[in-house]
Amino acid sequence: MRSRFNIPPIPAILLAIISVQCGAAIAKGLFPAIGPAATASLRIGLSALILLIAFRPNVTKLSKKQWKYVILYGLSLGAMNMVFYLAIARIPIGLGVTLEFIGPLVVAIFGSKKIIDFFWVMLAVAGIALITPWTNNGLDPIGILFALMAAACWGTYIVLGGRISKIMDGDQAVSIGMVVATLLIVPFGIANGGLSHLNSHLLALGFALALLSSAIPFTLEMGALKQLPARTFSILMSLEPAVASIAAFFFLQERLSLKECLAVVFVIVASAGSSITSRRAKL
Repeated sequence: MRSRFNIPPIPAILLAIISVQCGAAIAKGLFPAIGPAATASLRIGLSALILLIAFRPNVTKLSKKQWKYVILYGLSLGAMNMVFYLAIARIPIGLGVTLEFIGPLVVAIFGSKKIIDFFWVMLAVAGIALITPWTNNGLDPIGILFALMAAACWGTYIVLGGRISKIMDGDQAVSIGMVVATLLIVPFGIANGGLSHLNSHLLALGFALALLSSAIPFTLEMGALKQLPARTFSILMSLEPAVASIAAFFFLQERLSLKECLAVVFVIVASAGSSITSRRAKL
């Protein structure tokens, strides 16, 4: 069954990238009011509600294999969002995405035997080294650790998304997976106490956040994953760090140092280079 959003895979991924990074800027603006855990809970919970209403998944028809993958997919989705918000609460969004991007980059080059791909890995490592605590004393090491945890979750999400898109409808997978993510994250938001500070204005921002950061992009990505292999999907995500930095600059006035900008560029070039060598290998 095809997704009801009939958008070609490459434009779908680009739209998802822009949507996610605009949503991240909104999310960081909510942190002072309700905190990262409650913001993640609001985002994922409202996204799950929106998707359940839109797609009305029939959970009674899922096989054991489908349940297994959709639960793992939802857990990786929820964990990725939680630790990423904990990261950008401590470090700039652009750098958080740059570090998080190591997950998709690893997926893109995993198993490659071409020497040039190892060069791209080293270039990405060099970029990450520029923003580690021992080379940049202005960055929070805990924030960097959270971003690297988000990277591992993102890589897992891509692999699971590619597999689950082959065995069930993408709309169903995203909506059920979002419910699983909600069950994982909301207890942290409740324990944090931030959800008790919600009002109509914050709920409106949360609704916009849910649409931009979860409901729209994850649906677009699932549709793209159904038409593209996980490796190609990862390569096309190379614009994430640049878009994140631009969105943070315009919405939050976050400015990166020259060293930090170089780190972002190194990771983008590593991904773009991997994309070029991958295409040449197929010619």
